[in-house]
Amino acid sequence: MHAATLYWLGFEVGMAAVDAVVSCTLLLLASLVVSNTLRFYTPGKESYINIVAWCFLLTLISVFVSRFSLLYLYSDNAIYVRVFEKSLIIRACVGFLLITGTAVLSILWNTLQDQKENEQRKTEAERLAREAELYNLRQQLQPHFLFNSLNSISALIGRRPEEARKMIYQLSDFLRGTLRKEENEFVTLEDELNHLQLYLDIERVRFGHRLATEITKEESCDTLRLPAMLLQPIVENAIKFGLYDTVGEVSIIVGARCVQNYLELKIQNPYDPESSLPKSGTGFGLTGIKRRLYLLFARTDLIETRGENNIFTTIVRIPQ
Repeated sequence: MHAATLYWLGFEVGMAAVDAVVSCTLLLLASLVVSNTLRFYTPGKESYINIVAWCFLLTLISVFVSRFSLLYLYSDNAIYVRVFEKSLIIRACVGFLLITGTAVLSILWNTLQDQKENEQRKTEAERLAREAELYNLRQQLQPHFLFNSLNSISALIGRRPEEARKMIYQLSDFLRGTLRKEENEFVTLEDELNHLQLYLDIERVRFGHRLATEITKEESCDTLRLPAMLLQPIVENAIKFGLYDTVGEVSIIVGARCVQNYLELKIQNPYDPESSLPKSGTGFGLTGIKRRLYLLFARTDLIETRGENNIFTTIVRIPQ
């Protein structure tokens, strides 16, 4: 556009091209100076006037250098010299706008990049905090059950040593499976139910004929995925409030089915609403499961509990 304008005013093509190359190269260099400097210096709001003054100074330098260079080359062309002098103010205004525009774009770009990096750091920090809390929640699953199992083994050693030995083997298998599950956040329903069966076998040794369990599932749900070690604390909660408050046989029912894009798990146990009070302890149970589901799926509506006709029901829905 610069060269075309000069050519339109009647100057030769070569002269117009040289003028355009010299002037635009100086503006480009000035813009690069501004852009590269602002990469390492982010001005505050009170410093914007300094940026404007700096752009104005660079404009004057570029115009002065171009005037000195071009008039030196074409000093014998009076028409060109006169046109150049009269166009100085236009050249300065256009140059100032271009250099200042480059500065504004550089500030915006660098600000956006800083914000993006800050968001990435924030996201990474939140991810690490989330993983740490998830790990902490999962680590809380075992101690209560482990202590009860060891107490039961201790009680069985004197009276029924064979059952105590069997319970040690079952506990070993259960803990070995738990260690393997630590490597994966999600497992298939089939794997989770197999692991749950190990837990139930241990509990049957503890409670004998009083504990009956029934596990039903839809075959199509076997490959659906859910958080590892999700069912065990729920079933432990069902056993706790089912057997501790009653004296007869108790049946714990675990069901799994596919509902649209969810894996729905239902755990039912009998309870006495008049005597079923929270026992002393951490109160981890369902609260920990709810928190874990929120950390994984950012939803608070995936677990539901209700008590009807002396049957306590826990329903968990896992998005697929």
